[in-house]
Amino acid sequence: MKKTDIIRDKMLEYYASDPMRIQHFIKVESFASIIAEREKVDEETATVISILGYVHDIGIKIAEEKYGRSTGKLQEELGEIPAKDMVLSCGFAKEIADRVSYVTSHHHTYTMIDNMEYQVLVEADFLVNIFEDEMDRAKAISIRDKIFKTKSGTELINQMYGI
Repeated sequence: MKKTDIIRDKMLEYYASDPMRIQHFIKVESFASIIAEREKVDEETATVISILGYVHDIGIKIAEEKYGRSTGKLQEELGEIPAKDMVLSCGFAKEIADRVSYVTSHHHTYTMIDNMEYQVLVEADFLVNIFEDEMDRAKAISIRDKIFKTKSGTELINQMYGI
């Protein structure tokens, strides 16, 4: 068992009875890990990326319970602390929790991408969201051209959407 499997299992509990959210974070983590591996990131960065794949949308549940909606901004605001708390409760170092918390609280703000973890998560999230939201090829191309920076993420979006 990998240490990140603890986070996965906590998120499965957190989103119990919500297959749509579970399917989403499992797919995002998988694509994020593929990109991280292909980009040859160091082990700690790969761990942070995997954790982010699982927890990036943790704020949705709180937003929906509190406000009846879950905009990107609400997800960012309400996800920061629970993401950090979950990472710490699973025995990860404060530095890793801080890194996860930072990206979770910004992952819908595409003008502030300032590190590999953030970039990889955003790309993986878009790979899944383009499919789940049934966006057309033109929208996928626009997203690729505006957002994607990694060679591996760009190759994946091109392969998946025939670009």
